[in-house]
Amino acid sequence: MSRRLETTFQRLRDKKEKALIAYLMAGDPGLAETEQLVVALEQAGADVIELGVPFSDPIADGPVIQQAAERALKSGTTLRKILASVTSLRKRTNIPIVLMLYYNSIHAMGCDQFCKAASTAGVDGLIVPDMPPDEAGPLKGPADAAGLPLIFLLAPTSTPSRRKLVARESHGFVYYVSLTGITGSKLSNVGDVQDNVKKLRKVSTAPVAVGFGVATPEDAARVSKVADGVIVGSAIVKRIASHQQDPKMIGNVAEFVRSLKSAMATG
Repeated sequence: MSRRLETTFQRLRDKKEKALIAYLMAGDPGLAETEQLVVALEQAGADVIELGVPFSDPIADGPVIQQAAERALKSGTTLRKILASVTSLRKRTNIPIVLMLYYNSIHAMGCDQFCKAASTAGVDGLIVPDMPPDEAGPLKGPADAAGLPLIFLLAPTSTPSRRKLVARESHGFVYYVSLTGITGSKLSNVGDVQDNVKKLRKVSTAPVAVGFGVATPEDAARVSKVADGVIVGSAIVKRIASHQQDPKMIGNVAEFVRSLKSAMATG
């Protein structure tokens, strides 16, 4: 079982820092660029990489990430190719890599085969947005056997009993969704986020990372004050999309990630 996630959060806690979790759509614009981006973003200050697996009907994702998924699928990206990329990356980096994917993709490969393959490749955790903890039975056994933490999402509208369930079943970290809606929406009230993170901490020993709506260095700084980790997705993917034809795309995206981490350190 990889302990990369656990040791990363512990190292940051010891330094009184917060984790910057950078989301990339694997295969956008191609898997070679994704691998280059992972290495560049780690050097720019990202602490964890969340790799999205492209899917034709991504229910939790807004237009920016949906379009990235379409570009990745057009470039021939598949789950098996993504796992091969993670295997390749493990020769160059030890940064924790979490896959965010929909259950259909796992089911198509088979839960046992997928979990073994993901663990062997060097994946450190799974986020499956359309599989809440009370429906995760088919995946939980194979994931546990392969040493793959399942990371569950918690919405701001969750009941106290739901908070307890997610806190109990989520490993690696708890993914707190800062707002109701889809990725790419705007973060409005950090006070609400703080209140809900406090409630979650009462029932969870796992780190709490906040995603959805974090688009600017200022957003990242504000959220880092109340959470253990800050997840930035659409804002990064948008920069990749707008610089696709630019030979300096990777440097531009890395510079943005550097500005996020810098704001979290000084904010």
